[in-house]
Amino acid sequence: MRGAAKFSKDHPGGVTMPNIADARILIIATDGFEESELFEPRQTLLDRGASVTLASLEPREIQGEKGDQPGRKIKPDLLMEEVDSQDYDALLLPGGTRNPDRLRMEEIVVYTVKKFADAGKPVGAICHGPWLLVEADVVRGRTVTSWPSIRTDLRNAGGNVVDKEAVVDGNIVTSRNPGDIPAFTEAFIQLIESVEAPLEAV
Repeated sequence: MRGAAKFSKDHPGGVTMPNIADARILIIATDGFEESELFEPRQTLLDRGASVTLASLEPREIQGEKGDQPGRKIKPDLLMEEVDSQDYDALLLPGGTRNPDRLRMEEIVVYTVKKFADAGKPVGAICHGPWLLVEADVVRGRTVTSWPSIRTDLRNAGGNVVDKEAVVDGNIVTSRNPGDIPAFTEAFIQLIESVEAPLEAV
């Protein structure tokens, strides 16, 4: 099945993640996402052959931002209530200030983020996106980065905060800002192609 994790007798966990061209990626966003942090990684993933699905809180188009100005809009492929984490190999969380601030108040979003992280599936969060990692309590003991204004939140959640363009710790990659998008996207793709994930119960 396209995107399904593959069984391998050569790995201790028995499962390896797919090649990026076979991967199924979930992006979660709502109004106020930073335009470049959604559209640019999404396009790179599509260009590499991945299947990319955008989930949001409502079926209408969501409004992006370019700094403080309105950006492009995009229509979600499905609602959060329709998401089954078993259908995806990895999770991408773009930033923007209003986007993750709204999403972290939604129990279903926080639950989904935690489920991906706890299952060992790759999770990428950039800029203000790591706010969702804090809310899901998956930062503790990890080395992470983010937009400067939320680094205190990451430290308070038990994270070891550094100032680097793409920080990988286990199955989570974090980045600081739109300037880090190329490095962030490549690190995310490498995780997808290398991280082992346990089989989930059906």
